[in-house]
Amino acid sequence: MVHARQQTAAGLAALRDLIEPDIDRVIDYWHGGGADLEFLGVDRHLLGTPDDTRARYLRALRTGNPDQANIAFAVTLDDEFVGYTLLNQYTPETNYSHWHIAVSDKRARGLSTALYPHRIKMYFDSTNMARLIHQTRTRNIGVNRMLDKFLSVAETVFVEKPDGVALPGEFNIRYVQRDDIPRLFARTARE
Repeated sequence: MVHARQQTAAGLAALRDLIEPDIDRVIDYWHGGGADLEFLGVDRHLLGTPDDTRARYLRALRTGNPDQANIAFAVTLDDEFVGYTLLNQYTPETNYSHWHIAVSDKRARGLSTALYPHRIKMYFDSTNMARLIHQTRTRNIGVNRMLDKFLSVAETVFVEKPDGVALPGEFNIRYVQRDDIPRLFARTARE
């Protein structure tokens, strides 16, 4: 299912449900050298093997259940897979998302900014969550600059057990609620 499309200078960007054939691309990103594991601060033990990654993303294929613990969506550019996002749900107030442009030459092309409001709306439309928490490493300047366009940092803290496969470290924390969605789209319209 396609959730959103947005024309960008790079082409037609879209968000759709991740499908099983996409998982090989996710595995290649994490285990084939596409992801800079050191820069991202990945705990290789938590990341595990390619088979572990395959199992995680098979569980994250969207079922339509709004309470599904993990839901993955693909990012496409002109109908080609270029990345993905993963939503991890724990409680109505504690939910985290991860976003990766897996094709290196498609990074820093404005896709994340163009799709951001659509991404947030997709998360809330697909679930019953009340709040999303963005947890971004302070050293990840590109992601923080993109998020700064939409949300302020609520706090910067050392997180001992970050969400996902990250090692402990210093993170910027931002919060998004369902009521923020119109403001996010209005911010994009002003660009």
